[in-house]
Amino acid sequence: MQQKSILICRYQSICEPDIIDGFRKNGYQVDEFNEKMKEPDYDTVYLKKLSEVILAGKYEFVFSMNFFPIVSKLCNVLRIPYVCWLVDSPVFQMYSDAVKNDCNRIFIFDRALYQQFYPKNPNGIFHLPLATNTEHWDQVCSNMTGAERGRYTMDISFIGSLYTEKCPYNKIQMMPEYLQGYLEGVMAAQLKIYGYNFLAEVLTPEIISQFKEVVSWEGAPEDYEINDALFIADEYLGVKVSEMERIQLLNRLARKFPVHFYTQSDTSALQNVICCGSAESRYEMPKIFRCSKINLNPTSKSIKTGISQRIWDIVGAGGFVISNYQAELTEHFELGTEIETYGSLEELEDKCSYYLEHDDIRRKIAEKGYEKVKQYHTYEVRIKEMINILNQSF
Repeated sequence: MQQKSILICRYQSICEPDIIDGFRKNGYQVDEFNEKMKEPDYDTVYLKKLSEVILAGKYEFVFSMNFFPIVSKLCNVLRIPYVCWLVDSPVFQMYSDAVKNDCNRIFIFDRALYQQFYPKNPNGIFHLPLATNTEHWDQVCSNMTGAERGRYTMDISFIGSLYTEKCPYNKIQMMPEYLQGYLEGVMAAQLKIYGYNFLAEVLTPEIISQFKEVVSWEGAPEDYEINDALFIADEYLGVKVSEMERIQLLNRLARKFPVHFYTQSDTSALQNVICCGSAESRYEMPKIFRCSKINLNPTSKSIKTGISQRIWDIVGAGGFVISNYQAELTEHFELGTEIETYGSLEELEDKCSYYLEHDDIRRKIAEKGYEKVKQYHTYEVRIKEMINILNQSF
């Protein structure tokens, strides 16, 4: 029996090696297309080279992490399925009309985002949570030296961005007083609410119009259909709220606990936080997850209901995590038994104190979470779920 082959268009996402491994464990031969994409909508050089590779092979489908209109358009012309899996939220290219192409099979990890885009292509858009590679994390951590274990053993750690370097709201130079007051009030209110994102709902047509004037709205490509409220809420306000929340969270905890922060962001707004620079994702990050007594996960506000990649990787590496509450967590974990959550900064501080004083309980939760993920939420398992959906959809 001939082995099925797929072509993956790579753009150096940290998830790609695990995705490739997951497909191979499900019996697929995986060929890689590594041409650099200059523009996700139209790039003649990229199109030519990709079309030559597709036509020269016999592929079941073309795959990518996140959605790229240029790949969808080509696959639609060549009549070959295009399968992609969103690992980020938001993904601006999802507003492209190319989402409607019949060749698409788009998997989205955030159910709220899935519900937003599903009507555009009911036969080609599906909800599928992310996953992790426990086998790789186990191999990395088993080879950890005593010196490394000592270096990475810490009370509280967080690996992530402050969003200071990628917050477009911070680049707005002048804003009418009423508009600024309204938006800042909205963001301050959202900061206090966990588990529900209402930013888009409170943007009236008048506020949207004023905001678009202030930022010199250039619009989107002609074949894009933008929901202005959702776009502003996700790309501007949500990023700003995430920045505000992470600065508040880290500064608050650092007043009471030693907090290690691994990032490439500007950390000048932080006080008493132990800033460690960036952490290499494949071989350093899992050691930090495994050795930290508490790993933090403040989910980006643009992820409305879904489980971020960070949570899967922390638990999959055998680490203990305290995350903000996300609606989909209860579908896959038993809260307080396999993973821990918080609904306010006050509750987070209290739970950090509790779990730092109760090593046995903390370790038991980490162990149970790891066993759950290892059995049900690896890439091998998730790719099998994806393939079953694909087989039923074509």
